[in-house]
Amino acid sequence: MPPIVIDVRKADDVRDVVHRAVQALAEGRLVVVPTETVYGVGALALNEEAVSRLRAVKSRKGDHPLPLAIRGSEEALDYAPDVSLLFHRLARRCWPGPVTLVVDVSHPQSLIRQLPATVQHAVAPHQTIGLRVPGHQVALDVLQMIAGPLVLTSANRAGKPEAKTAEEAMRALGDDVALILDDGPSRFGDPSSVVRVREDGFEILREGVVPVRAIKRLANMMVLFVCTGNTCRSPMAEWLFRKMAAERTGCKPDELEDNGLVVRSAGIAAGVGGKASPESMEVLDKEGMDLSSHETQPVTETLIRNADVIYTMTPSHRQAIVAQWPGAAERTKVLATDGSSIADPIGGPSDRYKQCAEQIQSHLGIRLDELEL
Repeated sequence: MPPIVIDVRKADDVRDVVHRAVQALAEGRLVVVPTETVYGVGALALNEEAVSRLRAVKSRKGDHPLPLAIRGSEEALDYAPDVSLLFHRLARRCWPGPVTLVVDVSHPQSLIRQLPATVQHAVAPHQTIGLRVPGHQVALDVLQMIAGPLVLTSANRAGKPEAKTAEEAMRALGDDVALILDDGPSRFGDPSSVVRVREDGFEILREGVVPVRAIKRLANMMVLFVCTGNTCRSPMAEWLFRKMAAERTGCKPDELEDNGLVVRSAGIAAGVGGKASPESMEVLDKEGMDLSSHETQPVTETLIRNADVIYTMTPSHRQAIVAQWPGAAERTKVLATDGSSIADPIGGPSDRYKQCAEQIQSHLGIRLDELEL
């Protein structure tokens, strides 16, 4: 029987379309869904027969693994409870999105052991598994509603071009699938980048949508300093931290990013493109740092998501961040280790700025020790 094709763009209620896809998957049928990379064909991972049928449809031979689509980075911990900090960093920055992260699943508490034996072999034949959180709302909605993860792979036969449209998926798979959700041409039209993440680094297994240089940049540690206006305290902290970190790592401050460290600053109530205060520039100029290129920026969701650690100048700054982004609570700390505030020198004489910089610098040394740079 030919598959049912539903044009998602013309649906009166997308939720009904998602429900139909979920029902078909729950019944053990194969469903083609749009993703931001290419169209994918999925089977419910808990259904042994469906996954076996998917392997047959793909003409997948040997022990070449099929990827698993999950809801988010927290679910990844069910399969790999002991993932590295690097994995957390890449997952936080790349998901949802066009990156498949491959991790070890040999941990005795890995949820992989609750999947049928043949499914385990299909997705993790080498004790590693490829995890993906698609950056497409329809695919995400299906994952949110389905009971369990999806084995989701490109909607094509092995060795054939990936399907960039629902029509191409239809021609490639035909009657072997039950339902095709059509949401127009894929955004990128190329497969996801596949990255093997280990405790001590990563390896690009397939360069897809995200190029190698971007993955390397995304793998860098990022430290973010936050104050109110991003004109005094946080930019001084940023530049002092860069200098101190560079000294510890044996490089120049402008070489830190090439050595795995990104340092940024922002303000809770900052505007865009402003300058550092003249007094801050004067204080750091005496330390051999030119703050004239600094441009103020507000705290944003992207900055918070990308930061590995966030240091705030006061407890109230931390409270404001955690209130808006609760998921960042564990990564957000007051710079002063005793939880006290770094006093705002704004409007004061130069000596007050000098004292502020000295106070910041004393706490930065402790934080650098904690980060083991």
